[in-house]
Amino acid sequence: MRYTSFLKDGVPHVGAQFDGQWHDVGATTLRDLIEAGNISEPSRLTKGDVIQLDGLTLLPVVLNPPKIFCVGLNYVDHAAESPYKDLPTYPVVFPRYATSLVGHGKPIIRPLVSVELDFEGELAVVIGKGGRHIAKENALSHVAGYSIFNEGSIRDYQFKAPQWTIGKNFDDTGAFGPILVTADELPPGAKGLKIETRLNGQTVQSGNTADLIFPIDVLISTISEAITFQPGDVIVTGTPAGIGWARKPPLFMKDGDVCEVEIESIGLLRNPVRDEKKS
Repeated sequence: MRYTSFLKDGVPHVGAQFDGQWHDVGATTLRDLIEAGNISEPSRLTKGDVIQLDGLTLLPVVLNPPKIFCVGLNYVDHAAESPYKDLPTYPVVFPRYATSLVGHGKPIIRPLVSVELDFEGELAVVIGKGGRHIAKENALSHVAGYSIFNEGSIRDYQFKAPQWTIGKNFDDTGAFGPILVTADELPPGAKGLKIETRLNGQTVQSGNTADLIFPIDVLISTISEAITFQPGDVIVTGTPAGIGWARKPPLFMKDGDVCEVEIESIGLLRNPVRDEKKS
C-alpha cells in the first residue's frame, strides 16, 4: 500500500492508494494509523472520496514523529568526501526535530544567517512496531514502510562544533514524503533501490541503497540497544556522495532553485528553495 498526508479544510487527512486511485481515508494522521496497526490491514480503512494529489497541500508524510534518528556517513563514497578520513565502525546517529520538517512542494528555507544550504537525498524508514533490544534478525518486522527525505544541511553551522545537531535542524530544511510505501511492497530492508538527487534538473547525487554501510536491520538493532522505538519513529539513513559542500567550487542551494530526490519504487520528492524572510 501507498499512503500520503495532506491538509483539507485546515485539518490533516491521510490518503491511501487503492487500485491505482488515491482515496481520502479520513481526518487522521499516518502516525495514528500506524499506532492502530491499520496501514498493514487496509481493509480496516474507510475508502472515501477519490482525490488528486496535484493541487493538494501535502504534509510531511508522518506528522510529528516521536523521534527522528539521522545517520551520518553511511555510504562509503560519501564518507570519503567528508572531513572524516576513516569509515565509521558504529553508526553516526544524531537527532532531527519535527519543527525542521516540510512536505512535498513546500519550500526548503535558506536561513538568514547562512548561504551554505546543502542537499542530501536519503531513504527514510518509518517504524511500525516499537520495542527495545530488537534482535537484528527480527528488526525488519518493526518497519511500517519507507519514504524519501531531503536533509537540508546548513554546513557552516554543522561544523561549528563536533556535534552536528544545530546545522541539521534549522526550521523548514528537512523535506519528507510525499509517499510512504509499506515494507511488503519493497525488497527486504529496501535494499538495491536507486537513489538520485537533482538540483534544477541536473543530477548531483546518484547511489543505491545496497551500498549502506549500516543497513536497516543493523540500524534498528543498534539504536534499540539504547533507545526504545515507538510507532511513527523515523530513521533517515544517510546520503550518497555528491553533496554540494564537497564540490570545488561548492554548490549550495539558493533562492529560486528546485531540488528533487527520487528513489526507485518509492517516488519523487520535489521542493523549491526560498530565502528566509526578514521579520
